[in-house]
Amino acid sequence: MTETHSKSRKQAEIAFGNVQSQFLERSRAVEEIDSTVRAREEKTLRLREAREAKELQDRLTATTAPAAKRKKKI
Repeated sequence: MTETHSKSRKQAEIAFGNVQSQFLERSRAVEEIDSTVRAREEKTLRLREAREAKELQDRLTATTAPAAKRKKKI
């Protein structure tokens, strides 16, 4: 059974297919951008935590180092 559709229906289906293709393309692009943003935010968080840990270590070292030098001079 072959169905014959009117010319206007065929045109409407083609137009719908084109719109649907554009929508799916946009969705893929948005997902890609979202994954890039998520990866950047995760990396930024890791780097911030590492920097804060290093700054804390440096502060602790700075407060104990001068005291150690003073003790050596005496």
